[in-house]
Amino acid sequence: MRVLITGGAGFIGSNFIRHLLHVKKDVEVLNVDLLTYAGNLANLADVEKTFTGRYSFIKGDIADRKLIFHLFETSEIDWVVHFAAESHVDRSILGPQTFVRTNILGTFNLIEACRRFWPLEDMSCVGKKRFLHVSTDEVYGSVAESMYSTETSPYDPSSPYSASKASSDHMVKAFHRTYGLPAIVTHSSNNYGPFQFPEKLIPLIIFNAAKGRDLPVYGDGKNIRDWIYVEDHCKALMAVLRKGNLGESYNIGGQCEIQNIDVVHLICDYLDERLVLLGGRPRRNLVRFVTDRPGHDRRYALDTSKINEELGWRPGVGFEEGLARTIDWYLKNIKWVKNILNGTYMEYYRRQYGKRLHESKL
Repeated sequence: MRVLITGGAGFIGSNFIRHLLHVKKDVEVLNVDLLTYAGNLANLADVEKTFTGRYSFIKGDIADRKLIFHLFETSEIDWVVHFAAESHVDRSILGPQTFVRTNILGTFNLIEACRRFWPLEDMSCVGKKRFLHVSTDEVYGSVAESMYSTETSPYDPSSPYSASKASSDHMVKAFHRTYGLPAIVTHSSNNYGPFQFPEKLIPLIIFNAAKGRDLPVYGDGKNIRDWIYVEDHCKALMAVLRKGNLGESYNIGGQCEIQNIDVVHLICDYLDERLVLLGGRPRRNLVRFVTDRPGHDRRYALDTSKINEELGWRPGVGFEEGLARTIDWYLKNIKWVKNILNGTYMEYYRRQYGKRLHESKL
C-alpha cells in the first residue's frame, strides 16, 4: 500500500509519517514537500535510517500541476494525506498570495489528480482509496463562551490563512459530491509537541524563556485555544483513515481550553523548576504584552463528540503532561532550534540530497 503525504517535512506531517510507518507495516510512504521555511528534513532523519525502502522523499510544489500528475502516473497511490499548507496567520496577513496559491490551487491539483487517475466509477476500487484533507478549527471563526463548533457549524474565517483553508475544504467536499472523490476532512485544534517550528507560541516561549529573553504575548493574553498533543492528533487521523465515513468531516480536539497567558505561565513555571531562576526572578517577569494582531479570534472550541462516538477516539495525553514532554524535548534539542533560527538547517538538505534539492520541476 502506498501513501502520498504532502507537507510531510513539517511539524504535524513528520510526526504523522513516523507514527504511520510504526503502526502499519504494509505501508510505503512517498513524502512530497517544497521545503519552505517550515519544512525541515532533519525532522525525519531517524525515519530515513529506520525505514529504508518504505520511505522516500520528493522535493516538489503541490501547486505544480505537472509534478502532481506525474506522481500519480508513475505511482499506484492508495491514500493521500494532505498536510501541505501555509499555516501561519501572521504571515498570511503580511502576504496572502502565497496562501491562496498553496492552500487553494495546491489542493485543487491534488484532487484533480485523484479524479483523473483513480477509477472513481469502480466502487470496489474507490473503497480502498482515501483522500484525507487535514484542515483547522480556524475555519469556524471565533466562538462565544460556552459554545462549540460542530462539523455542521457555518464557516466564519477571520484571516487570509483560515479563508484559504475554508476554500480548500469546500473544494474537497464538492469533489466528493460531484465526482465521488473518496474524501474526508478533519479540523484540528492547536497542535503542540516535538519538531514544531519555533515561530509558534509554545516553542517560541520555551526557547525565549530558557534564554531569558522577552516573552511576547498578543493583546491581553486572554485568547483561548484548545490544545492537542501532536501524537494524539496522529492517532485520530489514523482512526479517520481506517474507519471514517467518506464525505464526512471530523473535529479533532484535545478537550483542553486554556488562555494563551496561562500557557505562557505554565511554561515559565516548569522552566523555573527545571533550570535555575534568572537573576533570582521567576520567568513570568519576562512577559511583554504586544499590540494584538488584526482579526485575532478570541476563542476556538471544538465539539469532538462525533469522532468520540463514531470512531472511538479520545485524546490520551493531558495538557500538562504533554507540555512537560514538549519542553523536555526542546531542552534536549536546543541545537535543532538554533539551526532553524540561524538558517544552518538548510545544510542538512544539501548534504542529504545535493542537486536533488532543486529538482522540483519535471
